[in-house]
Amino acid sequence: MLVVERHARVYRRTWRGSVISTFANPILYLLAMGLGLGSLVDQGGGSVQLDHDYLTWLAPGLLAAATMMTATGESLYPVMAGMKWNKYYSDALSTPVSTHDLVVGHFGWLTLRVLFTAVVFSGVMVTFGSIGFSRVLLVIPPSVLAGLAFAGPVTAYAARLEKETGLSAVFRFVITPLFLFSGIFFPIEQLPDWMEPIAYATPLWHGVELTRASALGIETALHPAVHIAVMVAFLAVGAAIANRLFHKRLVV
Repeated sequence: MLVVERHARVYRRTWRGSVISTFANPILYLLAMGLGLGSLVDQGGGSVQLDHDYLTWLAPGLLAAATMMTATGESLYPVMAGMKWNKYYSDALSTPVSTHDLVVGHFGWLTLRVLFTAVVFSGVMVTFGSIGFSRVLLVIPPSVLAGLAFAGPVTAYAARLEKETGLSAVFRFVITPLFLFSGIFFPIEQLPDWMEPIAYATPLWHGVELTRASALGIETALHPAVHIAVMVAFLAVGAAIANRLFHKRLVV
């Protein structure tokens, strides 16, 4: 809890830097992709026929993507800062706080940040009329889990980095392709056959599928327990590796 409090105190002074990503991005995405592009999609004529208007179908996928980006950003730069730049991890270890406490506190704070992103995005979805009040609370748990599924492996990745050049590579070569090809903007059945299995293996697709099903009241491609199990596995394995790397780099 002391580690979570530390992150909260820092965020109290730096929250203005996240205003755009937290509040403006949902509005801009839904305006541009949901209403702008969606108006063309809804006119029909394409090979993909959706049971809902495009804005309603798209918004839950964007919600899952937003939590992914929040979790990834909070798992990269703050971890590198603690390890290399301001080295507050080393300062914390001079107190009774252990490396395990650092990791648990890190994920505790991440959960709060991702939850905040999900709540704000869901509120914007209600404002745009893409989801009703009766279902808005249902989309928050799967979207938060989608974000945390990335927090585990990305934290482990950041914990072993020696150079900060690897931070931007995550967004360039992992996050951006997943954002485009994980079923957010179109069903993955429209992908080439060789790409579909790759999409199935990514936590974002499972998060998008479960969040969209919760929002629209439709069935998921797989049993919901499978989607949850995959995302929990990414989180658990990543967190376990991160815990070991924190100890190895900061103590051993």
